[in-house]
Amino acid sequence: MSVDTTFPSLGVPDALASVLAARDITVPTPIQTATLPDSLAGRDVLGRGRTGSGKTYAFLLPMLARLSASNAPRQSRRPRALILAPTRELVTQIQAAMAPLAEPLGISSVTIFGGVGQNPQVSALRKGVDVVLACPGRLEDLLQQGALTLDGIEVTILDEADHMADLGFLPGVKRILDKTPRNGQKLLFSATLDAGIDVIVKRYLSNPVTHQADSAQSPISTMAHHIFHVHRDARLEVLLDLTSAPGRKVVFTRTKHGAKKLAKQLNASGVPAVELHGNLGQGARDRNMAAFHEGKASTLVATDIAARGIHVDDVALVIHADPPVEHKAYLHRSGRTARAGADGTVITLMTDDQVADVRVLTNKAGIRAKTTRLGLGHPMLLEVAPGERVTTGPLVLTTPTQPSGGSGGGQSRRGGSGRSGGGARSGGARSGGPRTGEGARSGDGARSGGGRRGGRPAGAADSTGGPRSGSSRSGGQGSAGGQRSGGQRSGGRPAGGSTPTYSTSTGGAAGFSAGSRPGARRGR
Repeated sequence: MSVDTTFPSLGVPDALASVLAARDITVPTPIQTATLPDSLAGRDVLGRGRTGSGKTYAFLLPMLARLSASNAPRQSRRPRALILAPTRELVTQIQAAMAPLAEPLGISSVTIFGGVGQNPQVSALRKGVDVVLACPGRLEDLLQQGALTLDGIEVTILDEADHMADLGFLPGVKRILDKTPRNGQKLLFSATLDAGIDVIVKRYLSNPVTHQADSAQSPISTMAHHIFHVHRDARLEVLLDLTSAPGRKVVFTRTKHGAKKLAKQLNASGVPAVELHGNLGQGARDRNMAAFHEGKASTLVATDIAARGIHVDDVALVIHADPPVEHKAYLHRSGRTARAGADGTVITLMTDDQVADVRVLTNKAGIRAKTTRLGLGHPMLLEVAPGERVTTGPLVLTTPTQPSGGSGGGQSRRGGSGRSGGGARSGGARSGGPRTGEGARSGDGARSGGGRRGGRPAGAADSTGGPRSGSSRSGGQGSAGGQRSGGQRSGGRPAGGSTPTYSTSTGGAAGFSAGSRPGARRGR
């Protein structure tokens, strides 16, 4: 790629390029440089690039340019562009990236996914929108109800197509694509191009141009990989040391129960942490991600639901608390750091019984990692996560009408129960809204079961993202004084109508390291 390559030189309209420039995004990434000339010319494009390679702008820019140029009138229930993605979080993130680009062009949009009530989505479609960003399950529901038609679609985009295949969404994706015009432009982006994706390509893309900007297995050059061989009894202490260092951290666990438990343990030890997994309702997911984005939580503890597409600036450290089962998951998890040209560190914790599995995992991923046998106090911990270890107190979910009452006398002991100063459990998180077809699968979030407050998830399988997520207890910490936080519907409003806010019991979250290199940022 020439150093002189710019978005306008690739054919991006000035109105869009100026918005990017205002956000300090001036240097196209390799996948953007490769695909934009063809996609802007109206060709069907099949693009492969690793996570964090900039695929989002690679498909948003040509879609918005086409919609702006056609200038077709907005019609009720008849959108002009469709973006399909496997998870709610990815749909929301694409919408956030698109909003500043679409606003000056007067292009409107709506997000459609399960776990929330459908009425606002149906209302927006009735008024008329240009772009629909959707997960397959809820979109199929609304299509069957006649809430929208896809016969006016000019551009169809499939993001993370391989992940949709992994989650079993391809039959639904085919049914959706069958309802779009055959002569509409199709843009398919994926980290890998497996057999399931090839079926979609042959059936729906017309003479596509294929661009593979980088190998799906090539580790990011600015990413350092480490394996810490730890005794099982020292695993939590090492995690507490790493997560109390400065900077944003994402910690991955294999199961939803493991993510919930670890987030509670970190909070009990003074590390403000939030959880993300399939047993959480949409309201809890949104609040937890907002707390992490805003820096109120320094650590996100997640299952593989966060391994794809989730972007948070300046994640300094990714920790595989549980090594993933297969190498693609390792690469996608690790891609949460070292994004847009920034440096990053990836650490895998390995116990004695995991040595053989981790060796196979790293070989398949094409990763050369430095292995160190260590325990708490080893100098390598400070080397990979430099800075003073600070515990600022647990992150608690409070409401303006119910003050938390303080932290109950200072920092919690490591490995404690996760309750702050004797605080009681938070209320159950019932998921509101109708059941949706996508809920039976693990990606885009689950049918909402309506269980009892504080109850165990009803029949929730332990796959990533979770099939049916019955009611689960809220992951927020109990406040001192034993106050229960109200039962939370996934639409966002707590019982009683007050708005929840995040805080730390003894002040702000730990300071964050910058992470991004100086100069022009690359588009994500």
